Amino acid sequence: IVTWEMQALDYPLLDRSLPPYEPRGCQRGISYSWYLYSPIRVKYPYVRGALLDLWREARKAHEDPVAAWASIQDDPEKRRRYQRARGKGGFRRAKLEEAEEIIAAANVHTIRKWGPDRINGFSPIPAMSQLSYAAGSRFLQLLGGVSLSFYDWYCDLPPASPEAWGEQTDVAESADWYHAKMIAVMGSNPNMTRTPDCHFISESRHNGTKMVVLSPDFSQVSKYADQWIPVHAGQDGAFWMAVGHVILKERFADRETPAFSSYLKQYTDCPLLVELEPSARGHRAGRLARAGRLSRYAGEENGEWKFLVLDAASGEPRMPGGSVGHRWGTAPGKWNLKLEDPATGEPIDPVLSLLGRHQETALVEFEQYDSATVALRAVPVLRLKNADGREVRVTTVFDLLMARYGVARPGLEGEYPGGYDDADFSYTPAWQEKWTGIDKKTVLGFAREWANTAETTGGKCCVIIGAGINHWYHNNLMYRSAMAVLMFTGCVGKNGGGLNHYVGQEKLAPVAPWAAIAFARDWVPAVRLQNAPSWHYVHSDQWRYEAEFTEYHPVPGDASLAKGHTVDLQVKAVRCGWLPFYPQLDRSSLAVVKEARALGAKTEAEVVATTVERIVKGEVKLSVQDPDAPENCPRVWYIWRGNALMSS
Repeated sequence: IVTWEMQALDYPLLDRSLPPYEPRGCQRGISYSWYLYSPIRVKYPYVRGALLDLWREARKAHEDPVAAWASIQDDPEKRRRYQRARGKGGFRRAKLEEAEEIIAAANVHTIRKWGPDRINGFSPIPAMSQLSYAAGSRFLQLLGGVSLSFYDWYCDLPPASPEAWGEQTDVAESADWYHAKMIAVMGSNPNMTRTPDCHFISESRHNGTKMVVLSPDFSQVSKYADQWIPVHAGQDGAFWMAVGHVILKERFADRETPAFSSYLKQYTDCPLLVELEPSARGHRAGRLARAGRLSRYAGEENGEWKFLVLDAASGEPRMPGGSVGHRWGTAPGKWNLKLEDPATGEPIDPVLSLLGRHQETALVEFEQYDSATVALRAVPVLRLKNADGREVRVTTVFDLLMARYGVARPGLEGEYPGGYDDADFSYTPAWQEKWTGIDKKTVLGFAREWANTAETTGGKCCVIIGAGINHWYHNNLMYRSAMAVLMFTGCVGKNGGGLNHYVGQEKLAPVAPWAAIAFARDWVPAVRLQNAPSWHYVHSDQWRYEAEFTEYHPVPGDASLAKGHTVDLQVKAVRCGWLPFYPQLDRSSLAVVKEARALGAKTEAEVVATTVERIVKGEVKLSVQDPDAPENCPRVWYIWRGNALMSS
């Protein structure tokens, strides 16, 4: 019997220079007893009536529960009978022992006939209860089953994070807002979704922080703000692109801000060299220039996966460390952001722009997507001679970036905007007005204040962003428009700076030891984890109702990367080992091992080699290639602590 509800008061003090986390009260927590005493709380097992009748009949005919379940599953009409009853009510109360027996029998039968990776489980965020989540996930992994991801369940996972940084989402603790000196909030309502921590926002204002809210409505969080910018819904990207235009012009083209330039050189891809490919009207940006194609690095391991910059001291193209080729190289210690050539240990001073060092200029095509036109803009170019004698034109990512944003520079001809008031070219302050509804003066003021604050404080400007943006189509582009400005001003990776994506409270303090328990890593070396969107998309046949990409988007030129269908890319990703997918193969993983042993494989390594050879020959197929075949379908789905269908 609940007699008293009170928030916990045991949260540690992180730093004496910060306000304490306590009190961390939340209205959702204080209503917990309402759930306990709710008249609709489920207290007993319930089974669909049609299935319960079938089960009880089968148990009378079969002493073995597994045989009883098999008799239902092997009879198409019996399976259809209880499946057709779904969604129509008809639950009947059952005994706990009876419900558990049905579940256990379904598991054993599925493993025997189809394989353990036909058993799946879903539960949302572990922060709700680490023990409850771990109990189910550990059971699944010990069984050989599959744990479905939860972060994408409520559109929490921003795709821009892995696109730009290669990681899922790593954000600052809420206490770090107190360190910030300028905060922009977009698509997030910390009062609602960060209720226990929202006090840091109001406290930060007493610490000298300016807070700006981008929101079409006077949202709940706007009451904390110093400035409310009522941008039109879904047009945050246009606002941030115009902010980027101003910062690139005033802090890089008109005059250099050394702190910003040095940051871009070391922590971004801006100095990397890009090959230019001939096009109908000029050139197009191609792939990053590969180190392994130069004579200097001809024998370099993974040379096609290592890139080049122009070294200011020597005037020659050099290879910095830190690329994916170094990540997977045999020599350790090369995957880092040191400004040195890992092949020789010599220091590198990357050139950000080739302007003033160039041999020629080249006109490059840039889409103006809002007007369906293509602008030709010149970039500075060097010619590189590859080891095979072929000469290629290259420029830097930064030079392409300046042209993409429409920032004119002396000596570079082309269709550049005439100034901030030119509304005909993308990304000027005047251009964004028609999309955002925000006056160009507001953009100019915001951009200059942001850059000044970042320069003065060493990067203490941050963006708080959330589901209000992440639930929009093209959310990744809106995120990346803000992320670009954070990078231009050296704010990522700094206390008080960076991109902070939040929806709920997702962090676990003891995540490493917890994960060992939750995914049975003490027993199972390879965990079966599945990204839920792919699983839903393929197994519920959503892919059948979509057309190819180019049916939905205007795409430039040939645009071969934009061609195809989502499900084809799913298959390619699974085949290349980029994406997990379960069931994995067109037969049980247990059967695959038995077949390999029957073919003479004795050790684990021989089993793996034999199976890989059979997959390459097509004797064993990936289930994702024919997901509707009975042998490739999921068979058991556990859902606990969440409503996987309603909320997905």
